[in-house]
Amino acid sequence: MGETSHDTICRLLQPGGGARRARLPNPCRDRGHSRSDLDFALTPEQRLFLLGHLFGHTVQWNVNPRAFEIGKQHEPPVSAELLPSIMEYEREAARYALGMLHQVGAAGVDQWLSNYTLCDMTYLQHYYRTGEKLSFASCWRDNAPLIEAWPVPTFIPTKRIFRRDGVVI
Repeated sequence: MGETSHDTICRLLQPGGGARRARLPNPCRDRGHSRSDLDFALTPEQRLFLLGHLFGHTVQWNVNPRAFEIGKQHEPPVSAELLPSIMEYEREAARYALGMLHQVGAAGVDQWLSNYTLCDMTYLQHYYRTGEKLSFASCWRDNAPLIEAWPVPTFIPTKRIFRRDGVVI
Protein backbone atom coordinates (compact mmCIF):
# COMPACT_ATOMS: atom_id res chain seq x y z
CA MET A 1 0.00 0.00 0.00
CA GLY A 2 1.34 3.46 -0.92
CA GLU A 3 1.94 6.38 1.40
CA THR A 4 -1.26 8.17 2.42
CA SER A 5 -1.60 11.93 2.87
CA HIS A 6 -1.55 11.31 6.62
CA ASP A 7 1.75 9.38 6.31
CA THR A 8 3.28 12.11 4.16
CA ILE A 9 2.33 14.87 6.59
CA CYS A 10 3.63 12.87 9.58
CA ARG A 11 6.89 12.17 7.73
CA LEU A 12 7.33 15.91 7.13
CA LEU A 13 6.79 16.55 10.83
CA GLN A 14 9.68 14.26 11.81
CA PRO A 15 12.93 15.93 12.88
CA GLY A 16 14.72 16.95 9.69
CA GLY A 17 11.57 16.32 7.64
CA GLY A 18 10.90 19.96 6.82
CA ALA A 19 9.15 21.32 9.92
CA ARG A 20 10.77 23.74 12.39
CA ARG A 21 12.41 22.05 15.37
CA ALA A 22 11.99 23.54 18.82
CA ARG A 23 12.34 22.23 22.40
CA LEU A 24 9.68 23.62 24.70
CA PRO A 25 8.51 22.65 28.20
CA ASN A 26 4.92 22.24 26.89
CA PRO A 27 3.81 20.95 23.47
CA CYS A 28 3.01 24.45 22.28
CA ARG A 29 4.04 27.99 23.11
CA ASP A 30 1.80 30.87 24.19
CA ARG A 31 -0.86 31.12 21.49
CA GLY A 32 -0.71 34.91 21.54
CA HIS A 33 2.44 34.67 19.43
CA SER A 34 2.31 34.57 15.65
CA ARG A 35 3.60 31.00 15.62
CA SER A 36 3.41 27.81 17.63
CA ASP A 37 6.49 25.67 18.07
CA LEU A 38 5.98 21.95 18.58
CA ASP A 39 8.26 19.77 20.66
CA PHE A 40 9.88 16.93 18.73
CA ALA A 41 9.57 14.77 21.85
CA LEU A 42 5.99 14.35 20.62
CA THR A 43 5.25 11.77 17.93
CA PRO A 44 4.65 13.00 14.37
CA GLU A 45 0.96 12.09 14.79
CA GLN A 46 0.70 14.11 18.00
CA ARG A 47 2.33 17.07 16.29
CA LEU A 48 -0.05 16.77 13.33
CA PHE A 49 -3.03 16.64 15.69
CA LEU A 50 -1.80 19.71 17.60
CA LEU A 51 -1.19 21.68 14.40
CA GLY A 52 -4.69 20.94 13.14
CA HIS A 53 -6.26 21.48 16.55
CA LEU A 54 -4.54 24.83 17.10
CA PHE A 55 -5.51 25.87 13.58
CA GLY A 56 -9.14 25.03 14.42
CA HIS A 57 -8.99 27.17 17.56
CA THR A 58 -7.38 30.00 15.58
CA VAL A 59 -10.34 29.95 13.18
CA GLN A 60 -12.78 29.96 16.11
CA TRP A 61 -11.10 32.90 17.86
CA ASN A 62 -11.28 34.94 14.68
CA VAL A 63 -14.85 34.21 13.62
CA ASN A 64 -16.62 33.82 16.98
CA PRO A 65 -15.75 36.21 19.85
CA ARG A 66 -17.49 33.89 22.35
CA ALA A 67 -15.10 31.07 21.41
CA PHE A 68 -12.12 33.06 22.66
CA GLU A 69 -13.84 33.48 26.04
CA ILE A 70 -14.72 29.76 26.27
CA GLY A 71 -11.12 28.85 25.41
CA LYS A 72 -9.60 30.74 28.31
CA GLN A 73 -8.01 28.73 31.09
CA HIS A 74 -10.43 27.05 33.49
CA GLU A 75 -9.37 25.75 36.87
CA PRO A 76 -10.79 22.36 37.90
CA PRO A 77 -13.32 21.55 38.96
CA VAL A 78 -15.25 23.24 36.16
CA SER A 79 -18.96 23.70 36.75
CA ALA A 80 -21.26 21.11 35.18
CA GLU A 81 -23.06 23.98 33.41
CA LEU A 82 -19.87 25.14 31.60
CA LEU A 83 -18.50 21.72 30.60
CA PRO A 84 -20.85 21.15 27.60
CA SER A 85 -19.80 24.52 26.11
CA ILE A 86 -16.13 23.62 26.49
CA MET A 87 -16.67 20.22 24.84
CA GLU A 88 -18.55 21.81 21.93
CA TYR A 89 -15.72 24.34 21.61
CA GLU A 90 -13.23 21.45 21.28
CA ARG A 91 -15.46 19.59 18.79
CA GLU A 92 -15.82 22.74 16.68
CA ALA A 93 -12.01 23.18 16.54
CA ALA A 94 -11.75 19.61 15.27
CA ARG A 95 -14.34 20.31 12.57
CA TYR A 96 -12.32 23.26 11.29
CA ALA A 97 -9.11 21.21 11.51
CA LEU A 98 -10.64 18.45 9.42
CA GLY A 99 -11.97 20.99 6.95
CA MET A 100 -8.48 22.44 6.58
CA LEU A 101 -6.96 18.99 6.08
CA HIS A 102 -9.53 18.25 3.38
CA GLN A 103 -8.89 21.65 1.79
CA VAL A 104 -5.16 20.92 1.44
CA GLY A 105 -5.90 17.50 -0.06
CA ALA A 106 -5.16 15.24 2.90
CA ALA A 107 -7.07 12.02 2.29
CA GLY A 108 -7.85 9.25 4.74
CA VAL A 109 -7.55 11.38 7.88
CA ASP A 110 -11.19 11.49 9.05
CA GLN A 111 -11.12 8.47 11.38
CA TRP A 112 -7.63 9.32 12.61
CA LEU A 113 -8.59 12.91 13.55
CA SER A 114 -11.87 11.72 15.07
CA ASN A 115 -9.98 9.24 17.30
CA TYR A 116 -7.51 11.93 18.42
CA THR A 117 -10.34 14.38 19.07
CA LEU A 118 -12.24 11.89 21.22
CA CYS A 119 -9.03 11.19 23.16
CA ASP A 120 -8.44 14.91 23.70
CA MET A 121 -12.02 15.49 24.79
CA THR A 122 -11.96 12.47 27.14
CA TYR A 123 -8.76 13.79 28.72
CA LEU A 124 -10.11 17.34 29.07
CA GLN A 125 -13.48 16.26 30.42
CA HIS A 126 -11.81 14.16 33.12
CA TYR A 127 -9.27 16.87 33.91
CA TYR A 128 -11.90 19.60 34.17
CA ARG A 129 -14.05 17.46 36.46
CA THR A 130 -11.28 16.17 38.74
CA GLY A 131 -8.03 18.10 38.17
CA GLU A 132 -6.28 14.78 37.47
CA LYS A 133 -4.13 14.53 34.34
CA LEU A 134 -4.54 11.11 32.75
CA SER A 135 -2.13 9.43 30.38
CA PHE A 136 -2.78 9.74 26.67
CA ALA A 137 -3.08 5.96 26.31
CA SER A 138 -5.79 5.71 28.98
CA CYS A 139 -8.01 8.12 27.00
CA TRP A 140 -7.56 6.50 23.58
CA ARG A 141 -10.47 4.73 21.84
CA ASP A 142 -10.48 3.36 18.30
CA ASN A 143 -13.41 3.92 15.94
CA ALA A 144 -14.66 7.18 17.43
CA PRO A 145 -17.75 8.71 15.81
CA LEU A 146 -16.59 10.63 12.75
CA ILE A 147 -16.17 14.39 13.04
CA GLU A 148 -17.97 16.44 10.41
CA ALA A 149 -15.57 18.61 8.38
CA TRP A 150 -16.49 22.30 8.33
CA PRO A 151 -15.25 24.58 5.58
CA VAL A 152 -12.71 27.12 6.76
CA PRO A 153 -14.29 30.58 6.53
CA THR A 154 -12.37 33.56 5.26
CA PHE A 155 -11.07 35.63 8.16
CA ILE A 156 -8.41 38.18 9.01
CA PRO A 157 -6.26 36.87 11.90
CA THR A 158 -6.30 39.03 15.00
CA LYS A 159 -3.40 38.90 17.42
CA ARG A 160 -4.59 37.99 20.90
CA ILE A 161 -2.90 37.46 24.23
CA PHE A 162 -3.81 34.01 25.41
CA ARG A 163 -1.90 31.95 27.95
CA ARG A 164 -2.62 28.39 28.95
CA ASP A 165 -0.29 26.22 30.99
CA GLY A 166 -0.19 22.54 30.10
CA VAL A 167 -3.75 21.42 29.41
CA VAL A 168 -2.80 20.27 25.90
CA ILE A 169 -2.17 16.61 25.22
